[in-house]
Amino acid sequence: MPTSTSGRSSRYRGTVSGFVLKLARQTAALTQERLAEAVGADVTTVQAWESGRRPLSALQTGDLLRLRNCLLRLGAPSSTGRHLREAIEVDVVLSLAIEHGGVGAIPDPHPLAAAVHRHSLINLLTWPFTGVTPGQLDGFVSRVPRRGPEPLWPTFCPDEQKRFFDHLLAVADRCVGPDQRLLRRQAVYLLGFGKSAAVKTWLHDEWTRTSGRKIEDGDVAELLAKRSASIALAVTGDAETLCSFVRSTSGGWAETANLNYWAYWTGELVDDQADDRFVAELDPRCWGGQRLGWHLVHRLGPETPQLTLNLDTLHSLVVSRPSLLSERPRLRCRTAAALERLGSGSELPGYSRDQLAGLRYAVRLAGR
Repeated sequence: MPTSTSGRSSRYRGTVSGFVLKLARQTAALTQERLAEAVGADVTTVQAWESGRRPLSALQTGDLLRLRNCLLRLGAPSSTGRHLREAIEVDVVLSLAIEHGGVGAIPDPHPLAAAVHRHSLINLLTWPFTGVTPGQLDGFVSRVPRRGPEPLWPTFCPDEQKRFFDHLLAVADRCVGPDQRLLRRQAVYLLGFGKSAAVKTWLHDEWTRTSGRKIEDGDVAELLAKRSASIALAVTGDAETLCSFVRSTSGGWAETANLNYWAYWTGELVDDQADDRFVAELDPRCWGGQRLGWHLVHRLGPETPQLTLNLDTLHSLVVSRPSLLSERPRLRCRTAAALERLGSGSELPGYSRDQLAGLRYAVRLAGR
């Protein structure tokens, strides 16, 4: 491991969680001095937490709980503790990836394979690379006047960003064993947020290697591997591969597996999952669908890279739960508005236009 990189690793481990801490403090209208006084720390300690120089992951559990409780008592959002926990997990992934880069052995166990990722964690993990504030942090609004220019999101320099995606490429290339499928799939999904030509070329090659293989019934690993690769390519601007994936997986067990995966992704399922097998084993009747419905409806814009998959999933959800729209007028109205914005669907492939028409009919029927 290069000395210059390992010497900076402590800052990496606190980058995202430190920024979330700062947002929570500012939302509670607290200065760094006021928070330091409340938790019995030096102001330099609070500054080091927020900058990432002293990572929150290094705090003992009791100290982290006291910090969370203090923030809540002083007016921070009630979700602060949950977001801090996820941000600390994200910092562990970022730290390891940047430290290792694309060289050396792949650590085992790897934090990318600790559990199946959810949308909220991916929002935080990709924040430094997209600059898009995670939706779960929308309620964090600063009430503290700025003292000067401040970064709007947690950032890494270009070399650090390159090391992160180089590490993902190394994981995707080398981790091909049966017990590494989750690690590889989640690395491939994250590669979609890389902007380099090398990343795009690798993703195209990956799709070419896998597109000809038929997905056998119950082969969850192959299904989700193709899903991650096609979504990653869609994010880079290649929509056709995702269209091909959606067409090849409509109906049967794959459609049910897709719904179960989305339910987990959006938080319909509370318990964490250690691997992907649950998508084929879970009875889809154990979750309601309202949270997933809202998630999909908010992502039906024509500019959405995953539009065909989102539309296909919403269609499956409404078909499997006919009462979802009739019993929820607000969701029905928002769905109708989102479908209307898609217009005639002239830019959609034929099967997606049929699904669009079917959803419009379902909305009208549910409103009677």
